[in-house]
Amino acid sequence: MKLWGGRFTEDTNQLVETYTASIGFDQRLAEVDIRGSIAHARMLGTAGIIPRDDADRLIMGLSALLEEIRQGRVEFRVEDEDIHMNVERLLHERLGPVAGKLHTGRSRNDQVALDMHLYVKEGIQTIVSGIQTLQHTLLEASERHFGVIIPGYTHLQRAQPVLLSHHLLAYFWMLERDLARFQDALRRTDMMPLGAGALAGTSFPVEREAVAAELGFSQLYENSLDAVSDRDYIVECLSACSILMMHLSRLSEEFILWSSEEFGFIELADAYCTGSSMMPQKKNPDVPELVRGKTGRVYGHLMGMLTVLKGLPLAYNKDLQEDKEGIFDAFDTVIPALTLFSGMIESLRVRTDRIEAALARDFSNATDVADYLVRKGVPFREAHAIVGRLVLSAVQQGKNLTTLPFEEYQRESPYFDPDIYDVIRIDKIVSARAVRGGTGHEAVLQQIRYAKERLAQSAASCQG
Repeated sequence: MKLWGGRFTEDTNQLVETYTASIGFDQRLAEVDIRGSIAHARMLGTAGIIPRDDADRLIMGLSALLEEIRQGRVEFRVEDEDIHMNVERLLHERLGPVAGKLHTGRSRNDQVALDMHLYVKEGIQTIVSGIQTLQHTLLEASERHFGVIIPGYTHLQRAQPVLLSHHLLAYFWMLERDLARFQDALRRTDMMPLGAGALAGTSFPVEREAVAAELGFSQLYENSLDAVSDRDYIVECLSACSILMMHLSRLSEEFILWSSEEFGFIELADAYCTGSSMMPQKKNPDVPELVRGKTGRVYGHLMGMLTVLKGLPLAYNKDLQEDKEGIFDAFDTVIPALTLFSGMIESLRVRTDRIEAALARDFSNATDVADYLVRKGVPFREAHAIVGRLVLSAVQQGKNLTTLPFEEYQRESPYFDPDIYDVIRIDKIVSARAVRGGTGHEAVLQQIRYAKERLAQSAASCQG
């Protein structure tokens, strides 16, 4: 007999029962569901809605049941549909009729909303911690490899040299924005819906503030219809997850390219690679490839949630059962990815010999040749054309701008002096970008100091 079956005269179709049941995936809400029920039971007793002795029995029974679940000694049933009804049935088996008092003054609608708020809060906090750890790893790597110069690219073509530290720190600041997005989403997740009932509130004098305080919520929903139908916070969280995964996917792409034989700038540790079943020589960057691939599924969960919500009238609709699997999977995708990236960055080997060889044969110093002429009064557009012709001549001769004979420079412009060769040294080019936010050595050292301050502030904020 279903707990809600009093109005029905025939059994649920078996396929309907299987199709509509959510226990297969929402059982991971068991702990937050029971925590919410314990707070609710305590409030019912304190407010005199049910006898204190009954409330105490409910709390003891729920606590014991939670321990059984943690130990894997509980079997959930599809016939009970979801985690809420499974918990209530299991509690009834242990306590008898008094278990039926637990649902006084609440509905599955505000109960599931509460569970999801608790679950998403915890997930966001875990992601925030993972982001901070990865930021710390990037900072350490920036200091460890400080001074290493790599080719910088636009259009995946050699552009200008940059410090590897500068390149890594770009991802630190991307993650800083991700951190802010999750912290902002947390504010709107930190709202307590219990007490909204099915949609209209409850006639019992429930003390919503007391439940919110016990469960660690800072705000209450002020409208019961909004409380049971709001899933904005899940959309926000999925959006933040999607942007974070996009950033990790971009870094994945660079690690994949840099570890290829064509680039050879880095080597990923064996622990983060796999081999080929056929080709013995292969060392495949499977972890960054999978992160890059899994980014699409997180995007899909965001689009799926938005689509579920777009046509729903107030208040609760069964469609909202679809709010769970997407966010569950997004957390299962994002959280390990952050951990894996920290490990990859800590353990990767930078192949300075390959990087120096690449820099020795490119034209990433061409802009500095043009800037040299500009400082001598040549208009930039004219200087640009002059250097373009020099590059073309060097390409035709199989040389670069550092090996091009001085006569070639003088042929194009009388403003060139022999010091041009010193000006276009790679280390000089990098150091010249001393503007705040640039790749110059002093600028990057200052950037590292700023990043450390920001990370310390965010860590203190989380602890507070």
